Amino acid sequence: MEASSSSSAAAAPSLPPPHSLPTSSDQGVWADASPLLAAACRDLQDGELVHGENFSLFAAMSALEIMDPKMDSGIERSGYNSIEEAIEDGVAPVPLSLDRTVDVQRSIDVMDHLFSCEATWHKGHTLAQTVFTCIYLMRMERTSSHAVLNSFCRTLRATCNGVISVVSTARTHEEEDLFTMSFGLPLRDEQDDKCLSILNSVEETISRQLRACKAQALSKKKTLEDLESLQDKPDLEEDYCRALLCRLRFRKHFYHVVMSMRKPHGRGLELARKHVASCLNELSLMLKSREFLKSQSNIMLQDDENCTTASGCQPVGFDVSLNSRLLSPTPPRAVKVLSWSNAIRYFEKLLHDLDVICALSLDPVLENVLHFIVQFQKSVPDLVPRAFLQTLLVQDGKLYGQNLFSDVISRALSLPDIIGDKEFQMNEFVVQLGQLVINLLKILCTNTAWQRRKLGKSLQDWSTISIQLELALKREFGETRNVLHHENMCMRVSKQLLIWTQEHAYWVASRFLTLGFELDLYSPGEYCMVYWYMYVVFTKLIEKMQLRVLASNETSRRKGKKKKDHSKDSARDMTFSSSCLLLQCYVLLSEGLSMMLAVLRNESRSCQLPSIFNTEQERFMQHFDLLQKARVPEHISYYSFKESSSRAGITDLVKYNFFKEIQKITPSLRGSFASEPEKLVELRRIEQVAEHNRIALNIISQVGPGDPSLRISFEFTHHPHFAVAIVKRS
Repeated sequence: MEASSSSSAAAAPSLPPPHSLPTSSDQGVWADASPLLAAACRDLQDGELVHGENFSLFAAMSALEIMDPKMDSGIERSGYNSIEEAIEDGVAPVPLSLDRTVDVQRSIDVMDHLFSCEATWHKGHTLAQTVFTCIYLMRMERTSSHAVLNSFCRTLRATCNGVISVVSTARTHEEEDLFTMSFGLPLRDEQDDKCLSILNSVEETISRQLRACKAQALSKKKTLEDLESLQDKPDLEEDYCRALLCRLRFRKHFYHVVMSMRKPHGRGLELARKHVASCLNELSLMLKSREFLKSQSNIMLQDDENCTTASGCQPVGFDVSLNSRLLSPTPPRAVKVLSWSNAIRYFEKLLHDLDVICALSLDPVLENVLHFIVQFQKSVPDLVPRAFLQTLLVQDGKLYGQNLFSDVISRALSLPDIIGDKEFQMNEFVVQLGQLVINLLKILCTNTAWQRRKLGKSLQDWSTISIQLELALKREFGETRNVLHHENMCMRVSKQLLIWTQEHAYWVASRFLTLGFELDLYSPGEYCMVYWYMYVVFTKLIEKMQLRVLASNETSRRKGKKKKDHSKDSARDMTFSSSCLLLQCYVLLSEGLSMMLAVLRNESRSCQLPSIFNTEQERFMQHFDLLQKARVPEHISYYSFKESSSRAGITDLVKYNFFKEIQKITPSLRGSFASEPEKLVELRRIEQVAEHNRIALNIISQVGPGDPSLRISFEFTHHPHFAVAIVKRS
């Protein structure tokens, strides 16, 4: 605390500054603030703050809380000022122990802790505070005499570099912006290109040792010839060999997975699947080795969920604070490394997600690609698999790096004669739509929260190009909107392009609305307006799908297709019909739920929860403002919803019985979706929602929605987007 010389002399003449504090007659006097701080500590309660008169909320955002591990970067310091100082103090010895058995144990512990650190990094923490807390990785040249550790660390570093490259290329890391920051860490070395050959050599040596152990057990010999043991206890040799091998092999196969999936045009997907299967097998062997490693540790393991190694021992060679100076000027975040058990579970899910991606058929049909991404996102994949998916889908501005998006669009329009046509590819609207599709694929690969926000903003782009297409049609061909027999091909293509654009705008809108349920953005009092809006959007989506297929079929008939082409069209029409019927189920569910909620609001007031903070109209705009700005759909407003919901009555709801209509549609869809398990699951969910809501509706109509004894709530027990009414009587 610094004050002017005169004011300090007047305020505290009897408290001269301590001898250790510097003084300066020219610039002021240092005063001991300890008594002031001690008095403040006695008087302040938790959450209270000592501050000056000019201290503002803005300044509080930049303030540091002393002694808080999350804010005070110095509280967890080990006392080492440099890596060299830590090495000199014996933190990272090489070899890890002069006792060869202990050396193997510690090597496995280092591998396990690095495994946990890698999983923690994947979950969004910094590389400097996770993987590169390992001093052996920071000074790789020191491990050259320790073949096992050197080969493992080099392969790990090369794998991390490959993962960073994929995530950086995909640019999905905005949501975890610290993921790709290297902070000047030694991420690459010339010898890393040879990491696999070094690892293979070490693996072969340990494999021979393991085979020799098995042969010795069978022949009951007491010594091993021509091979040097890993450690000094013959009875433990085989188990230690197994524990080391599964960790080294996992590291090798995971490196192959990353490198194979990075190959362009999806050429490495088949090979990557084989390595994924090998990784999963090695993970199971790592779990099996846990009991043996526990038995060899000298500690009693209390809590598996806090241990970062299979044995439960603390690894040597790690220091969490040495890289803190490399981080950005803001205080480093407190990092809790995932436990070894949770790291195993993370990698199992990661590998299963990567396997799903590798199984993708590289089908250039856009509808199938969108369906795949939506299904894939239901498993809530982490950043790394989503980055791999995006880099597979969009490469060099092409789908899978092979198909021009103009060709993808022309295929969606069923215009085989246009495919490859330079004039069509260079068309201004086709180029813009191709970029919109690229952006859509990238958006769908982000996490759920980012995805919804970006989808809402992208609707403006879809709406703008739709308006431009419509104006161009009117300018070139007049006001005629119907498909006529005498119109030329150019006019037909323009109309089909407009319909296709509008269809995808409604698809984006439907995805935007349903994601709100997954993010818990809607309160029960708002379900009525949400389902009403979903009903309108799904209805428009079906309308545009039918118009597109009608126009495509008309073009096909005019071109005089061959018989084999007609068989393809029949299969496509059947698929289209099934998709329309499934959408019709969504329409009926949305309309039925919206009317049911409106009836309850009108006749019992049970589902209308007034808010003291905002009106229903304001909440309508908060949820649907992005759709309203994009005019998706047109001529829809809060007053449209209010007028529609105010007329809803129990008589009309029972008369139309939307839920019973769904039960008439679903049986015909089971055969169509026989080869698509995920659609059969979706169909079963729809049936359960319809059945439960039908029963609830019957009870409400019999008792009367205005009966005060009725207690009605809505739960998402069978479907993530469509609620089930739970009716109880008090």
